[in-house]
Amino acid sequence: MMLNKLYTAAPVTKSKENNAILIVDDEESLRLTFQMFLIRDGYGSVLTAPSYDEALLLLKNNHFDLIISDIVLQGSSGIDLLRSVKEQGLDCPVVMVTGYPNINTASEAVRLGAFDYLAKPVKKEDLLRTARLALHQYNLSKENEKLTLEKERYQQYLETIFRSIKELVVTVDASMVVLDMNEEAQKWFKNINPGRQTLGAINTIPGFSEIFTVDAQRVLENKIEVAEHRVEINLENQDIKVFRVSGVPMLSESEEFLGVVLVARDVSELEQLSRRKKRTGLHKLIGSSQAMENIFTLIENVGKVDTTVLVTGESGTGKELVAEALHFESPRKNMPLIKVACTAMPENLLESELFGHKKGSFTGAERDRQGFILQADGGTLFLDEIGDISALMQLRLLRFLQDRTFYPVGEDHPIHVDVRLIAATNADLQKKVQDGSFREDLYYRLKVLDIILPPLRRREGDIQLLAQTFIGRFKKRFQKNIHSLSDQALELMQQYRWPGNVRELEHIIERACVLCSGVTITTAHLPPEITQQDDHKNPDDFDTGRREQNNPTIVPGNEKDRILAALQRTFGNKAQAARILGIDRSTLYRKMSQLQIDLTEINLNH
Repeated sequence: MMLNKLYTAAPVTKSKENNAILIVDDEESLRLTFQMFLIRDGYGSVLTAPSYDEALLLLKNNHFDLIISDIVLQGSSGIDLLRSVKEQGLDCPVVMVTGYPNINTASEAVRLGAFDYLAKPVKKEDLLRTARLALHQYNLSKENEKLTLEKERYQQYLETIFRSIKELVVTVDASMVVLDMNEEAQKWFKNINPGRQTLGAINTIPGFSEIFTVDAQRVLENKIEVAEHRVEINLENQDIKVFRVSGVPMLSESEEFLGVVLVARDVSELEQLSRRKKRTGLHKLIGSSQAMENIFTLIENVGKVDTTVLVTGESGTGKELVAEALHFESPRKNMPLIKVACTAMPENLLESELFGHKKGSFTGAERDRQGFILQADGGTLFLDEIGDISALMQLRLLRFLQDRTFYPVGEDHPIHVDVRLIAATNADLQKKVQDGSFREDLYYRLKVLDIILPPLRRREGDIQLLAQTFIGRFKKRFQKNIHSLSDQALELMQQYRWPGNVRELEHIIERACVLCSGVTITTAHLPPEITQQDDHKNPDDFDTGRREQNNPTIVPGNEKDRILAALQRTFGNKAQAARILGIDRSTLYRKMSQLQIDLTEINLNH
């Protein structure tokens, strides 16, 4: 959860064809000439009116970005029209045209807010230049209003999250003076300091001082994050509270250091509960390590906050299971959860599948199709491998996230939905933003809240629990009487680095259950990459080339040859081929597309 930086939306410039212009003049030849000049210059909507009354009628029923009006009209004048425009609260620029320019006319037009005025005869170049300048200023003004509104909405989002989370959140400046705190922190402050009105320096406030002072000093001195740790607080009534505490630098958008964000959670009851019965999972997620306990707690808190979540982590860490858990922890749990594997289909098909399409909108569209977004209305939409979508899909998704409105392919009318979005990726999106392959504005739209899944090698104690769970699952499927792992097999598995994470562990246990004919899985049932480990290998070294050489099912050589060999061995079954290769199925689809691998190249009758 990023509380230490602010988000900035990127402005979007309105194109000429999307600008609407109204021309008001009682001379038909001038109206038509102006209209022709503007349309030929690329403006999409240019309407005309011969009188003040007809102009008012058009203004009532249409939106215009620019009005060009003659001052002299039949009945009322152009000045009257300008005055009426301002009285109605319309903020579009108005350009006056006059055959008799004088100081009084110009002064009145400027006083009423006219952008400029043109003297007759009006040259084409003067008309187009003035229209361009007026619309440019108007569009800039609208963009600034939109950016201001976006920032206000985002600030409201942060404030809502700030108020609703169960942790104590306190911000202090560079002098250790408290700037702000959320409701949970205020409750704690009032409980420990009844009657105290002012806050002041955090190291002088009873209760806060014991929890936060050391972390605040560390962050201020080193300008780096203080990792989460546990602090005991002895209260006057002899009660002992345990807080889980961390601190991060508070930075401005320009990376200027402003102070510290301090977070603490009272885990006294959790500590007591864990002594009685340690939690081993949440929904379909399995784990008893501290790393996973932190994830479970985060899911329980974030699930209840109805906002966009970005789930990141290596392939096989369980990002889809986290999305499911977030859905079932949310108020939307009784509504649909729609899952979309973004890399499992080509771009043109993904657009149609996601947004839907109208019958006849493209070749093969024989009927209306309801897209995944509409299917998820009222519930949750999970977009897996979001980091690999094209630039066009990034733009369409950004527009949808701005107001939850979209256009199906071939549809002219927008559709509004109430959908919570959860996105996942194993890619480094920040790096993709830096190299220009992923939009920065979309990145911050997705990362309102983020959950970073730990790799299996960082989940101390979870391998045995996961392995035993998978043994129980596969022994039922294969109708075998397998009970557990031998000590030697477990030791080797705990030493292994698990580049494929939980998914790889599951596949290896499945393989071992197939090979095992007794009641215990031994080292003989484990693959070579586990039994022939290099003891000097760094556990974080993902040398997949060595791993593939140790696996007799994968032929050494270039990437395309290895993929073809795996597909041939599995008779074209992509899921099984992905297991052999030790990669995610969506990654296999992407590589097959990049390498132009066609199943017709494979001899499936070998």
